[in-house]
Amino acid sequence: MVSAGGSERFARIALSFLAEPGDLALGRLVEACGPTAAFAAICDGRPPPAAALGGIPGLDRGIERWAARLSRVPTDSRLAAWARAGIRVVCPGDAEWPDRLGSLGIAAPVLLWVHGCADLRVACQDSVSVVGARAATGYGSHVSTELAAALAERGWTLVSGGAYGVDSCVHRAAVAAGGRTVAVLASGLGYGYPRGNRDLFTVIARDGALISEWPPDQAPSRPGFLIRNRLIAALSAGTVVVEAAMRSGALSTARHARDLCRPLMAVPGPVTSNQSEGCHEIIRQWDAILVTGVADVIEAISPVGDGLAAPHRDCTEPRDGLDAESAAVLEAFPGRGSRGPAQLAVEAGVSLDTAMRCLGLLAAAGFIERSASGWRLRKMP
Repeated sequence: MVSAGGSERFARIALSFLAEPGDLALGRLVEACGPTAAFAAICDGRPPPAAALGGIPGLDRGIERWAARLSRVPTDSRLAAWARAGIRVVCPGDAEWPDRLGSLGIAAPVLLWVHGCADLRVACQDSVSVVGARAATGYGSHVSTELAAALAERGWTLVSGGAYGVDSCVHRAAVAAGGRTVAVLASGLGYGYPRGNRDLFTVIARDGALISEWPPDQAPSRPGFLIRNRLIAALSAGTVVVEAAMRSGALSTARHARDLCRPLMAVPGPVTSNQSEGCHEIIRQWDAILVTGVADVIEAISPVGDGLAAPHRDCTEPRDGLDAESAAVLEAFPGRGSRGPAQLAVEAGVSLDTAMRCLGLLAAAGFIERSASGWRLRKMP
């Protein structure tokens, strides 16, 4: 065991080896007495008096479970080897600690293992999480790539989970656009899951960051993917789901964003695609904001009155504003050639006086013009 046993930093490192991330009993224990006293209580095998007074549910069983893992606490040499590999520890209170993680309360990480050149706090100040299906369709890959690149070009950091599919498209697009990206892994940074993305992780670390709550040599577990999703949601100003089936893990990230009261956005997809069913469901049931491009996303995550998207194109036609009689007269015009007022009145089913009035209005609006033999449609530019 390492020699710095009395320090808070070492206590946090040790706790990251003893308890699973997001363990609420540990979170309440650390909140009640601090990480140093919490670690000492685990070493002693009994809760400290201050924590016992709080009545923390499951604490006795937790301490028993954590104490059985004390042999996992790393030695000085293991910590030094990870440091030489570029893996650093960032703790609450450090200058690099992202402020947004405080919104997780007792479920906040005890620390983060970080690899990469970016200052994590700075990188996450203007960040957007973009997530989606591992088995992304061509549509999902295209949309996530275009969206991530456009956000990166505008200075936003892209946060995602480092997985195959949409996550990989997001990270690659951000790097290709010259932006920063943060990958939140469900394994330890030394393990680097998925293994097939090792080269991508190397590229991400050059200007961005890889982060994990798990010890560096920890392999991923099925629950670990869901646990890490709360960090993806908490680190950013808002979350976009590009593609998600009804049982997609991306919906776990969406749920955390909703529970944290962060803007939750979803990209609509084909109604025939199973990979878009989750997106449609959270738009319908969770009031997720429907987004179709970068302007919609920036508007949703910007302060009120800032980042407003340009209005969508008006789908109305100029003739939609005409009254019924003028519309009928305009409809009576032939595609080619001209007609006199009397013939137009008959075709439109209106009186001659009404037709004359309508012709004046239509001419003023630029729909028609006089000709040698009557009136004709004006050629529109």
